[in-house]
Amino acid sequence: MTDTYARTASTWRNWAGNVTARPARVESPASVDELADVLRRASGDGLTVKPVGAGHSFTATAATDGVLIRPDLLTGIRDIDRTAMTVTVEAGTPLKRLNAALAREGLSLTNMGDIMEQTVAGATATGTHGTGRDSASISAQIRALELVTADGTVLRCSADEHPDVFAAARVGLGALGVVTAVTLAVEPVFLLTAREEPMTFDRVTADFDQLVTENEHFEFYWFPHTGNCNTKRNNRSAGPADPPGRVGGWIEDELLSNGIFQVACSVGRAVPGAIPSIARISSRALSARTYTDIPYKVFTSPRRVRFVEMEYALPREAAVGALRELRAMVERSPLRISFPVEVRTAPADDTALSTASGRESAYIAVHLYRGTPHHAYFTAVERIMTGYDGRPHWGKIHTRDSGYLAGAYPRFGEFTAVRDRLDPGRLFTNDYLRRVLGD
Repeated sequence: MTDTYARTASTWRNWAGNVTARPARVESPASVDELADVLRRASGDGLTVKPVGAGHSFTATAATDGVLIRPDLLTGIRDIDRTAMTVTVEAGTPLKRLNAALAREGLSLTNMGDIMEQTVAGATATGTHGTGRDSASISAQIRALELVTADGTVLRCSADEHPDVFAAARVGLGALGVVTAVTLAVEPVFLLTAREEPMTFDRVTADFDQLVTENEHFEFYWFPHTGNCNTKRNNRSAGPADPPGRVGGWIEDELLSNGIFQVACSVGRAVPGAIPSIARISSRALSARTYTDIPYKVFTSPRRVRFVEMEYALPREAAVGALRELRAMVERSPLRISFPVEVRTAPADDTALSTASGRESAYIAVHLYRGTPHHAYFTAVERIMTGYDGRPHWGKIHTRDSGYLAGAYPRFGEFTAVRDRLDPGRLFTNDYLRRVLGD
């Protein structure tokens, strides 16, 4: 077959710039048949294969020196089923395009993360999540998926068809095959009212359980070196829609949260001693506001300041203790932290390697501005999180290996058994998967 969908190899970098790879070749198949051919040829050439999405993972989950598969041509909606209330979408479709297309059809996902630059397959493969009392990650909203396995077989799986593969592949890490289509649950589009409000660290931690219980979606950001937080509560609304004003929204989301914050981070990186003072000013800059809009416009926000991130999922009851320990660690250390710490929640789900698998979870995420040395901070944070039986987000920086993770996930062996069956020759392996899954 003439290779019309291969590209000359070049250096690939993720969004944050902390991971690079130089694959032997890059391929952009336009169909499932072309993808199956790519896999067969890679296997014949003795090359490993990794699919990549938008590169928003901070780990090397997509890095390869073999064949890198770009999903640029595997995009678009295949089908909307208004009886089953599902949408089937090509795996390379960016979430921002899916959200806009669903809104035009009067439909919406139930929950989503706080950015929408990722592809559908990339977001689900790593367990991307938002925050929710009752509604879980994007992966938990999957009702079926299509997977091309190492030998080129096209496998369609759901709770009724190949249920063992379905339980694993919803958060598959790219280890089981290449996902080519995903069927997601949808519902009629609805309105959310967002209430953003400053709150002290002491109050938000004291009232954490109540705030989570009383709101459909609750999250907050704590600003290190201060006692200040910014909270966000999203709840369904009968309307009417009342989105942020154009000027006010631009001031909050672009000028303060991106433009001025970018300058503050740059100053802090150059002069770390200025960070506590900058943090005190930044934590007071965002004022309370309330607005009502369709879901993706409330859940998501622009993230133009580039950073690196570590995030751990803990049993929800451990969140406040871990956060207080994190604050104490920062206060007694010489660390200077310019980025706020993000806290979210999720209900338990039934996906084998979901960070919320089998337990109600709270997520604590720490960030540093790109180019800032992060090892000391992230090492100290990881030590705290693992002390609370934490599970690292699959797409964010961590040092855990298969020995630790096998103990953290009761269904870890179930996942690796599916992997052994679908990819015994490890066509889809790389250094990251060897570390976190074993070989």
